[in-house]
Amino acid sequence: MTARSRHTSIWLVRHGQTEANRHRRYLGRGDSPLTDYGRRQHAALARRLRALPFTRVIVSPTERTRALAAAILDGRSPIPVLEDPRWREIDHGRWEGLTYREVMQRFPAEAQARWAAGIDGRPAEGESLADVANRLAPAWDEVLTQYPGERILIVTHATPIQLVICWCCGQPIAEHWRWRVDLGSITALDTYGTTIIVRTVNAVPRLVGAGESV
Repeated sequence: MTARSRHTSIWLVRHGQTEANRHRRYLGRGDSPLTDYGRRQHAALARRLRALPFTRVIVSPTERTRALAAAILDGRSPIPVLEDPRWREIDHGRWEGLTYREVMQRFPAEAQARWAAGIDGRPAEGESLADVANRLAPAWDEVLTQYPGERILIVTHATPIQLVICWCCGQPIAEHWRWRVDLGSITALDTYGTTIIVRTVNAVPRLVGAGESV
């Protein structure tokens, strides 16, 4: 029987580039195909994390996150995988698929009202930052309390990772934008009871070259 660690290791990874990301379009609840660059990012993440013996995987239920989880888990012995919608990206409502310029052209008053409302601002049919925090907080609490001593991989998006970092560092969630979370990046935390140590934030592995094996 494998001895349980005295700390919990949590690795949060953001998916690679999609076509929507490439063209700077709002992408939340929807999906968009990975670009070739995004697939290379997934290969690089899989190579970087290959040696880590994860005991549990939590995945936001989108095709881009599922693809990254599959790349990381390829060739490993089966481990529990949970798809949890609480780890989804913020829902952009009717802004989904639009660029910032298109939003400002079509919904200028709505955009101004959203930014003026701070963490409570939302697009029509979408979510506010406070909404995301409210749905994510119980999921984060479960990670901290239900899996002691495990090594957990969470495959998710920028906003959930930024919120987790804010909580870990005692920052208000309105400051989430101060944390850069790039596509294809790794953020890692160690927890010792209620103490959280930030191992790394926004580490981007070297890309796997064309024709190079993972």
